Amino acid sequence: MHRRHFLHTALALPAAAWAGNAMPVQPAAEEPFIINAGVGGNNTVDLLARIEKDCLSHKPDFTILMIGTNDMNSRKHIPLPEFEQNLRKIIRMITGSGSQVLLMTILPGYEPYLFTRHPKEFYEPEGYQSRLMKVNATIKHVAEELKLHFLDLHHIFDKVGNVGEEAGSLIQNVANSNKNDGIHPTPDGYRTIAVAVYEKLISVNAPYRRLVCFGDSITNGGGGVEGNSYPAQLKKLLGY
Repeated sequence: MHRRHFLHTALALPAAAWAGNAMPVQPAAEEPFIINAGVGGNNTVDLLARIEKDCLSHKPDFTILMIGTNDMNSRKHIPLPEFEQNLRKIIRMITGSGSQVLLMTILPGYEPYLFTRHPKEFYEPEGYQSRLMKVNATIKHVAEELKLHFLDLHHIFDKVGNVGEEAGSLIQNVANSNKNDGIHPTPDGYRTIAVAVYEKLISVNAPYRRLVCFGDSITNGGGGVEGNSYPAQLKKLLGY
């Protein structure tokens, strides 16, 4: 560097930047972090209401988005066209902030337990399985059209999750959790999600030092980034 140019640059720096050294002090690298932004009972309307505070304010470079279980299963049911519209808006806001998105399908549920929460008529006219397939097909279509990272968690749990009433089910039941739940993962289920997400993050070679997991109770998993939630297990795998 030309001496005059160097002196001009140096004089332009604040005194604190020198800190008594011969050269300016480089700012410390930002510590990586992972945020568990899952809230139980949320549907896409709820995520839109809190997206600024719970997601965008953290300035993520990567956001893991899993939503749709309450849109299709709960009393906060959202018809499929509105669900897709809300999902696209959520994604548009996240990507517009500069974050990449990993979009995940929702998990299979165990129908006999679900029907203790809602009568079969709640799922009419298509029925539970058909509604679930349509929601996940919509999620996959949106991911492909918008060229997002995509992870088919439903396929993983459907094939190896042993979803049912056996103790080895990755979805909570009476045998493994003393609950006729049928929708939320067991600790092993959360670890399964975390491993699948971790492998996806590594494979896409995307930046994920500022990572937000955005979703409902399946993301929350008990809250925070400690314990059994998939964000907590993912934190361990990433070494954050």
